[in-house]
Amino acid sequence: MTSTVAVAPWRVFTVEVRALRRLGPSFLRVTFTGADLDRFADNGYDQRIKLALPVAEGVPGELPDGPDWYQRWRDLPAERRSPIRTYTVRAARPEAYEVDVDLALHGDGGPATRWARRARPGDRLALVGPDAGWPGEHGGVEFRPPAGATLLLAGDETAAPAICAILDRLPGGAHGHALVEVPEAGDVLPCRVPAGVTVTWLPRAGTPHGSRLTPAVTELAARLLPAPVEPPARAPSSGPPPAEVDVDREILWEVPERPDGAALYAWLAGEAAVIRGLRRHLVTDRGLDRRAVAFMGYWRAGRAEC
Repeated sequence: MTSTVAVAPWRVFTVEVRALRRLGPSFLRVTFTGADLDRFADNGYDQRIKLALPVAEGVPGELPDGPDWYQRWRDLPAERRSPIRTYTVRAARPEAYEVDVDLALHGDGGPATRWARRARPGDRLALVGPDAGWPGEHGGVEFRPPAGATLLLAGDETAAPAICAILDRLPGGAHGHALVEVPEAGDVLPCRVPAGVTVTWLPRAGTPHGSRLTPAVTELAARLLPAPVEPPARAPSSGPPPAEVDVDREILWEVPERPDGAALYAWLAGEAAVIRGLRRHLVTDRGLDRRAVAFMGYWRAGRAEC
């Protein structure tokens, strides 16, 4: 890798599709390559990136470069503004100039699914990702468990790549549970899992979002937190109780700093209304300290990301 000091933690990489691999009925793995992907920082876990999709078929997705890329993108006329979608890095191989991204294929006809279904090797896009030349933290990694905590990972198909990437990087002594709701039984994704972690795949098979995940998390929480308790005395530093988030108007996203000493750490991601309900159950009904719950509304039913 080059030793150039980056001027910002993130940069725009120009990439093209090197390979496509169908992982199941609802998932497509896209391997990207690019001349400067040796500068891509391999942070692991749930590292977020952004992909700029084509404005129209046959027109490469692109973004302005530089630290102010986002504002410059917003200032572009609509006909030149590539749609942006957020994904998790499934694997990074900077020495091979490659990054893998697993895409969940929705039936909503949105720009990401339309592009993915027509993608071919050689297609060009822009990727916003962490620059290995940056000397500090890049951000975009929300999985921050305390040492020794029992893990509870839960999410739908949009969170499945992140959950698998987290499982891949867990130390051998990790212990806990991962619950993943996916559209179909054939949507089980390959991943490496420590011996102390159980992974349960929950195919919806045409039922509504959350219909399998919510009862599974509720049942597991009853075992991990066997008796509902009174909410713990709130330390002055923890602030007031969290307000209920209106998922139709606000972003559902709260990631606490690493809660030292927590016995159970929960990471929840997926459809915002479902995740809000799971977080409410763990914190309000089961008495789990809110500082030990990271929860992220990756998407909202009926809403586009941007």
